[in-house]
Amino acid sequence: MATDMTTTGQAARFSGPARLGALIAAVVLVADQVLKLALLHGAGLTETNGFRLAPFLDIVLVWNRGISYGLFQQETAVGRWGLAALTVVAVVALGVWLSRVRHWLAAVSLGLVIGGAIGNGIDRIWYGAVVDFVHFYVGSFSWYVFNIADVAIVAGAAGLVLDSLRGRSGRQ
Repeated sequence: MATDMTTTGQAARFSGPARLGALIAAVVLVADQVLKLALLHGAGLTETNGFRLAPFLDIVLVWNRGISYGLFQQETAVGRWGLAALTVVAVVALGVWLSRVRHWLAAVSLGLVIGGAIGNGIDRIWYGAVVDFVHFYVGSFSWYVFNIADVAIVAGAAGLVLDSLRGRSGRQ
């Protein structure tokens, strides 16, 4: 009987919103990794200087050894593995949060952040740096180079801010 209660408790823990968040994390992770592999190995991005998709958009290869916007660049193995360990801790904490969330916006947002963090974490472990490749620019203004995981993390963080600002009048 105790096993049934534990199983039931676990199933209740991952209700609709949490399951949706986990699904979104998986979709983001797969999309991020498939696109990176296709560009690195299929399109030969490591052998070329990239290519232009539009007058304001290039696909280029940048190895980001830091975190967002290239901050805290790490050139040593200790730095690399330190950032990888930080990613694992963050993903576990976000996963616990996701398991407890009951609101759809929070679940979707956490799923985006978790999927993006895992995608960039895999890069850091596998390649020693995060694979960034999307370069937007307008004239002489150049946005930083980023990837799908970065977009998911930023969108997820924005969703979490929006969710925190919403009133909880019983709406899900």
